[in-house]
Amino acid sequence: MPTECIADTLHFQEVAGRAVVGRFDGGALTSDGGAVLLREVERATGILAQFAACFQDHRDLTRVRHSVAALVRQRIYALALGYEDLNDHDALRHDPLFAVLTEADDLAAPLAGKSTLNRLELSAATVADAERYKKIAVDHAAVDRLLVDVFLQAHPTPPAEIVLDLDATDDPVHGTQEGRFFHGYYGHYCYLPLYIFAGEHLLCARLRPANIDASAGAEAEVARIIAQLRAAWPTVRITLRADSGFCRDTLMTWCEANAVDYVFGLAKNRRLLALIADELAAAQAACTTDAPTARIFAELTYQTQESWARARRVVAKAEHLGTGDDSKSNPRFVVTSQPITACAARALYEDVYCARGEMENRIKEQQLMLFADRTSAATMRANQLRLYCSSV
Repeated sequence: MPTECIADTLHFQEVAGRAVVGRFDGGALTSDGGAVLLREVERATGILAQFAACFQDHRDLTRVRHSVAALVRQRIYALALGYEDLNDHDALRHDPLFAVLTEADDLAAPLAGKSTLNRLELSAATVADAERYKKIAVDHAAVDRLLVDVFLQAHPTPPAEIVLDLDATDDPVHGTQEGRFFHGYYGHYCYLPLYIFAGEHLLCARLRPANIDASAGAEAEVARIIAQLRAAWPTVRITLRADSGFCRDTLMTWCEANAVDYVFGLAKNRRLLALIADELAAAQAACTTDAPTARIFAELTYQTQESWARARRVVAKAEHLGTGDDSKSNPRFVVTSQPITACAARALYEDVYCARGEMENRIKEQQLMLFADRTSAATMRANQLRLYCSSV
């Protein structure tokens, strides 16, 4: 309701020549009034229009009632407002606010129903002439490029450095979807999507089966993204950051050959622990009742016995937690291409590597707030499109 400091009427950009205003005097009301702010963002950025351009419509346009652009807007605005299920659109299609959001010419006419939106989700790569129902195609490669383009468009001037955070996570499934496998680490049937972020910007959302290594396909995705970034910003410095699931010789070798830095977690083993035995003992001795935690950092030059082609710089954290019977050591290792002159051990671990934890919040936003884990379609291609809709 209005107050003395709030105007009685809020004015927004018009649609189809009609004024769009927000009032507080009753009548037909909606609980999603904040959606007009999302529409203002879309008017300023054109992200959904660019996403819709990744589709090819092979329908008879003289008979089309709901354009691809309108379908895309309807589906993605609904996700942003918390309506994850296509069945929700049985009611939403009659909401005049959604007619405004989709830029409909007739604000009283119903929008697309769940079946029409479902056919959009089932878009193939190409459409055969004989196909009767699924007449819309989507170019996944174009969507992949769009995610990077949105990041580029958000920066009027190139940043000096970009840190790309990579991570894999579980996407639990509860049916017999294509590509679902039981994952021993997570303990359930799932997909294993790959996410790549640059700060708050999502650059890659790749749906993958769960019967693969966490780093599978990462090199190809990184190469694609970095090529697109460098085409726009040739001098930008790029660093990859990830946990030990991505600490693979092939990826590190690619980075070294392409002037890309990396900071990867390194799983501990007996050889590594033996190399910092003195530091672990010193950390334990430094713990007191008043200061129950002690950290000592060590510099190592380390090479695995078989899997690495060369020795690399490893930063070790020798940490001890607590005193008495409940105390324990907490060693951690990070491998990096950055020389010690560029970043000292403590700063590399605490300021650079540990900052990757913020990416976990971005993944939570994807899966808990934007329903990126709603991958209940039968095919991986349809579920990939659902993931794209939650990502743009």
